[in-house]
Amino acid sequence: MKQAIYSRPLTAHRWLCYLLAGLLLLPTLSQAVSLPAADYPVRHGELTPREMAIAKHAWQYFVANTQPKTGLVNAVNKYPSTTMWDSGSYLAALTAARELGIIDKAEFDRRLLQFMGTLNRLSLFRDQVPNKAYNTITAQKVDYLNKPGEIGFSAIDIGRMLLWLKIIKERYPEYGNSIDNVVLGWDFTNVVDDCGTLYGAYLDQSKQPKYVQEGRLGYEEYAAAGYQLWGFSTCQGSRPEPYALADIYCVLVPYDSRDPRLTNQHNYVVTESYLLHGLEMGWDKSDDRSNGPRDFSHPWMKDFADRVYQAQENRYMITGTLTARSEHQLDKAPYFVYDTVFSDGFNWNTITDRGKYVPEVAAVSLKAALGMWVLWDSPYTDRLLDAIENADEEGKGFYEGLYENGDGPIKEFTANNNGIMMEALLFKKEGKLLKFNTDNPRKPDYAPSLWERRLVDLFEPNNTRRNRPFLEMTPPVKTWCDQSGTAVRSAPACQSCKCPSCKNDDAPVKLPPVATSCLKQ
Repeated sequence: MKQAIYSRPLTAHRWLCYLLAGLLLLPTLSQAVSLPAADYPVRHGELTPREMAIAKHAWQYFVANTQPKTGLVNAVNKYPSTTMWDSGSYLAALTAARELGIIDKAEFDRRLLQFMGTLNRLSLFRDQVPNKAYNTITAQKVDYLNKPGEIGFSAIDIGRMLLWLKIIKERYPEYGNSIDNVVLGWDFTNVVDDCGTLYGAYLDQSKQPKYVQEGRLGYEEYAAAGYQLWGFSTCQGSRPEPYALADIYCVLVPYDSRDPRLTNQHNYVVTESYLLHGLEMGWDKSDDRSNGPRDFSHPWMKDFADRVYQAQENRYMITGTLTARSEHQLDKAPYFVYDTVFSDGFNWNTITDRGKYVPEVAAVSLKAALGMWVLWDSPYTDRLLDAIENADEEGKGFYEGLYENGDGPIKEFTANNNGIMMEALLFKKEGKLLKFNTDNPRKPDYAPSLWERRLVDLFEPNNTRRNRPFLEMTPPVKTWCDQSGTAVRSAPACQSCKCPSCKNDDAPVKLPPVATSCLKQ
């Protein structure tokens, strides 16, 4: 059925588009050695009254959807369920609200203490890691219909939560013990393997857990960064390979080349994963403690992000269709879609999680639009901001998106959309959101946190049982162990023996070419 939908002839209209592409893009790109997006600066500076108004309106979603007994926030307006991904977006919004002066320290502390208390008490999937979904009123494990029960876990969702727990731990060290205690309670045995591959879980028909590789290009590497920040080696999960390139409006856009028909996982190319890596990690590697706004130590992630952005700007230039694509909720069936730049062999593919083609619900994602405005300072993103700045309702936050076909706003409100909008504005004010503040394990005066003290201890039994990472044995770490009388737990001498394909997990990635058939060199 899907093949029939997509088997369209190359119409005169499409030929006209390609001709127009050459006329519009060649003056800018003909002599380029990089995409225009690579030269767009990020926006930086104090928020204007216009931008503060957006942040305040987005925060209203969390005011309206926080559950008083648990401190959890509904992932979707008035629906009492959440995931680790959406809870990560709440932590992003909470941090932004404090840093932007929307709430004071007292309210931040109250909210975070209650949230961390609930997170620490969550019933875990098979006593391992958080379940895929929880009821926000009771904090019980639930299925996707919000009925009590467990359904598995998502390594990608947990990765986002780990990243935000690390951001908050670094920004506010006074919460370090509370945060460490949560992560110490999780068992990563079935989440990260010896090759650094990320695994999720689901229940089969007999209610037995099945552990399967999880994540595709973009989301997989973003989530892996969260594990890396806690010391895990994610060699396979952090690599872009295997990937291929789709020629989309003069841009070679990378996509995961694993066949969705064989893996039952769609290879969505959307803005969100690259956007979040830019906002939170600054397109830097996980051990990069610098905060330079144009010092990107993760060059291929930045390059791939530029390509995903550039394809969307070019689409607007060629077709006039305002474009900011990501996954998003809907206010009608099928209620949730992946609105992609590329997926499953097709450009601009809007599909459900089951692969059904639903182009009529393609939309300008507000979180994608505002994030693009912050990370790429261009006339095109100015137009995006003009389109979305008033797409909100009093006391509810911002709409999920604006339908591309002109049908108006998606009248649904979510934690993820409003949270990412808030963290985008915090980035505009402060830059990279991960700001290292705790002691550096490479400095002579290093003193470990609760998490690190447990990791380094040879006699901590949970290190073996829960697949915890090994702490790098730098001279300051060894000195601390000697001074404290801690028996050192050191990594195996031949870590690569467990996974020969990861002998060099920091090998540079050769960037693909910029130019395509419509560009001149």
